[in-house]
Amino acid sequence: MAGLAAAFGSGAMTNSIADLGEADVALVIGSNTAEAHPIIGIELKRAAKNGTRIIMVDPRRVRLADHAERWVAIKPGTNTAFLNAMMSIILAEGLADHAFIAERTEGFDALRRLIEDYDVDAAAEICGVTAEEIRQVALAYGSAGKASIVYSMGITQHTSGTEQVRAIANLAMLTGNIGRPGTGVNPLRGQNNVQGACDLACLPNCLPGYQPLTERGTLDRFCDYWETDHELPAESGLTLVEMMDAAVAGELKALYIMGENPAVADPNQTHVLEALEALDFVVVQDIFMTETAAFADVILPAATFLEKEGTFTNTERRIQRVRKAVDAPGEALADGEIILRLSRAIGLEMDYETPAEVMREMAEVTPQYGGVTYERLEATGGLQWPCPDADHPGTPILHAERFTRGKGAFAAVDYVPSPEQVDTERPLILTTGRQLWNFHTNTMTDNSPGLAELSDHPYIEMSRADAEPLGICDGDLVEMTSKHGTVTAHAHVGRENAPKRGVVFMPFHFADAPANRVTSSAVDPTSKIPGLKVTAVRITKVKTPSN
Repeated sequence: MAGLAAAFGSGAMTNSIADLGEADVALVIGSNTAEAHPIIGIELKRAAKNGTRIIMVDPRRVRLADHAERWVAIKPGTNTAFLNAMMSIILAEGLADHAFIAERTEGFDALRRLIEDYDVDAAAEICGVTAEEIRQVALAYGSAGKASIVYSMGITQHTSGTEQVRAIANLAMLTGNIGRPGTGVNPLRGQNNVQGACDLACLPNCLPGYQPLTERGTLDRFCDYWETDHELPAESGLTLVEMMDAAVAGELKALYIMGENPAVADPNQTHVLEALEALDFVVVQDIFMTETAAFADVILPAATFLEKEGTFTNTERRIQRVRKAVDAPGEALADGEIILRLSRAIGLEMDYETPAEVMREMAEVTPQYGGVTYERLEATGGLQWPCPDADHPGTPILHAERFTRGKGAFAAVDYVPSPEQVDTERPLILTTGRQLWNFHTNTMTDNSPGLAELSDHPYIEMSRADAEPLGICDGDLVEMTSKHGTVTAHAHVGRENAPKRGVVFMPFHFADAPANRVTSSAVDPTSKIPGLKVTAVRITKVKTPSN
């Protein structure tokens, strides 16, 4: 969000899911779309069948590569060098859209100085690919009438994640691939309502609608609306990683955790567990017992999405109704009801009778949601923000006439190596992620016997080129060690999704062998997102009686 908001004024998917099929070329970079976002993966497979040229840039041969015209096996963390080299070739070949640049953007001269003499051969060496591979991707994207970019956490979960997103925005603006069907920059959200949670201020630095906390006028408007004399502090709060640091330092005393399992999901697990132990008071609100709930002083049983009313806002900015289908079991309550009861218990009476009343307030204080009501959602099946008033039909494509910030902003960002570098002691790069049969930290999918049977154990993927010199065969038990910890799992050697040489992959779903035991909590200085996609490790075969 930080990178796109700086470039475009809005940190959301610019186009619609169905619009992906309109692209002549779709550059999918840093996204295992078919497994982590399978519905969008289906759209991309359908697009490929109907003639869209899919180009995959990823360290692993992920499932969508089977439907792609080209797979480029890039080294984790080198996306900025790859994208800058692409732009250098596009500029040299006369494929830049100079009319779009002149009319719709600013700051191009600084980027041009960076890329016009960019060393493509050096970039290729950094990325672990050939200069010809970069050239072919650049020509395909740059010459397309309509080109779309799809990306996910393989771009963002780096200590230079914001710069990598800025590089993607640069590429789209350089070629004029913004604001039209079949174009755009499309970040894929990790869960079904991440977009909605961000829209409504589940972030440490803003109020609903991304209105900044640091502006006194914004705070005063909200206080006037809420009819309170309290003065809200004009300063940002802590991100999740910063909360863990503060807990260990004794500066944070209590934590209220809703629908999140940081004991497994967050980087540097040893540090996270130390933080949870250090807190004076922990509340966990969730639908199942989790590894994090084991640290809780109070557990509040929550209802699932099938047991409550409300809305979700998905990755394409579409606000949709959620309807109660069954009653919640036992004492479980909808999240909103829990918050209302807690609020009353501490003396703040909130008088919402229904979720529809909450939506009405959301519309009044959130400009992007200004024209959204339950009645309209029922009638239309969903609205895409911005939808500023009751007569507005919603916005399938952002930035069609102008960017949210006025003009799109180029940024001259160059490749910055990850702080996690391989050496003789730790010669391999670990990258983490998801796979199809398990979701996030397995809180739900491990409680589904059918899904659990399809994928019931942790594993580490390796190429044959890396495994054979270590005497490791498919199925062997191996130990993986970084500066931060050690984890043991079985090796998957040379299978269909195997990463490129020098890279290993581990899904982070499994609590009995958590990948995040070995990852670092170093963060991007702007967005504060952790660099989960690059960790230097060594792998050794575990001696057992059978070997």
